[in-house]
Formats: sequence, structure tokens, C-alpha cells
Amino acid sequence: MTITSEQRITLHGFNNLTKSLSFNMYDICYTKTKEEREAYIEYIDEQYNSDRLTAILKNVSDIIGAYVLNVAQQDYVPQGASVTVLISEGPIVEMPTESYAESPGPLPDSIVMQLDKSHITVHTYPEYHPDEGISTFRADIDVSTCGEISPLKALHYLIHSFDTDIMTIDYRVRGFTRDTHGHKLFIDHDIASIQNYIPDEVRSEYDMIDVNVYQENIFHTKCKLKQFDLDNYLFGYTKESLSVSEQRNISTRLKTEMDEIYYGKNMM
Repeated sequence: MTITSEQRITLHGFNNLTKSLSFNMYDICYTKTKEEREAYIEYIDEQYNSDRLTAILKNVSDIIGAYVLNVAQQDYVPQGASVTVLISEGPIVEMPTESYAESPGPLPDSIVMQLDKSHITVHTYPEYHPDEGISTFRADIDVSTCGEISPLKALHYLIHSFDTDIMTIDYRVRGFTRDTHGHKLFIDHDIASIQNYIPDEVRSEYDMIDVNVYQENIFHTKCKLKQFDLDNYLFGYTKESLSVSEQRNISTRLKTEMDEIYYGKNMM
């Protein structure tokens, strides 16, 4: 691995910058009746129960090279789940071969780097419209690390772990560390956009908007799936069982729901 001049800076003490990644995803479904809505919520609760979420977070800890200290998990009634993983510095299993340049992180087949202390959390929020027409599933994952490694390296894997129609991703570097001359370092790596940590094949599937505050080391990216196939949003049947008028009306409702989530405002 080639070391740049920036990476050769000698620190006074250890790198105590805090890097936080918030990954927020939505799955949208049309549920015409109470029975369809209940079946969808039951399906989501089964697919993303606390055991599966724990396995996902443990893979994230492997990717960023963390040692799991404690796991707290809970399935809620009537729906939803939460997991919190406390992690600390772990042994380096495999030396990194990549540079600090922006790039998507690995899928979980090797540990990349170690870090000092951190935590990872996930919460799920199944939800539905009062008239039963639209159901949504939201999952919020927060990865907070301390030291050199960026939690953005886990973003590639997180995207592959969920079926997502909408994604909102936030990344922030907080605090500072010092070099041996006492000068503060408020960030230890270059970053232009969160999009650079998303694989090309994924980026091609989504419309994306960046809202970045570079001087504050705050980065925000919103993603909405480009292609729309009504069959992917019906639960238990296909569009062939619907009239053309029903297909048009349902498609309009679904697209409006996704636009409202994507742009963060009511449109009807």
C-alpha cells in the first residue's frame, strides 16, 4: 500500500476522531386490505428479526475489524426489532491492501482494519397508511467508529443486506486529533461524496442527490430506485390480476409515496 504524505503525519497520542455513518432504508409495498397489510408486516418481521439483524451487524464489525464485546437484541410486539452491538479494538486478521482513496468497501469475506472502540445499532420500523393502501418498512443503522477506519467501508455490504427503494445516508467526522506540533486535525482522509463509496452497479440503479457541508465534514446522500415495476410492489399477486385503471392508480400512489420520502415533503 502506497503511503501518502498526509498519512505519514505523526500524531500526539492516538487518533481519536469519531466517524459516524447513518444508513436509513425504506421498502415500499401496496397492501390493499388489512389481511394483505398484516401478511406484509409478518413477512418483514420474519425477514428482519433480531437474529438476522444481529448477524448483519456482526458482519459489519468484521468488515471494519472490530471485536464484539456485547450484543443486546429485542423483537417487539406487535412488530419491529432492535439490536445494539458494543465493539472494541480487535486483532488484525488480515493486513489491508487498499489505499485510503474513496472506494466501496468489501463484502464480508475478510477483516480490513482494527479500531479502538465503537458501537453499531439497528432499529426497524414497519408502518402503514391508515386506509391500508401503502405499507412501508424502514431500517435505521448507525455505525460509529473511533480512529483511522471509516465506517463507510461497511456501506457496500449494508446496501446488499436490504431490499431498498429509498436510501438516505449520512456521514460525519467529529472531534479532532493533534500532530506532534499541537496542530489540530479535524479529518484524516479525503472525501468528496458518499456516492464514491457505493459500487458503480448500485449507483446506476438509483437517482442520487448530495447535500454536503464540506467545511463541517458533514455528508448526506439520498437515493431513489430508478426502475419501477408494479409487480415488485404487490404482495401475494401480480399486476395481471388488476385492471389497467387499477394498475395506473396503484402505480401513482406508490410513486407518490416514494417521492415524498425521497424529497422529505408531502405532495398530496
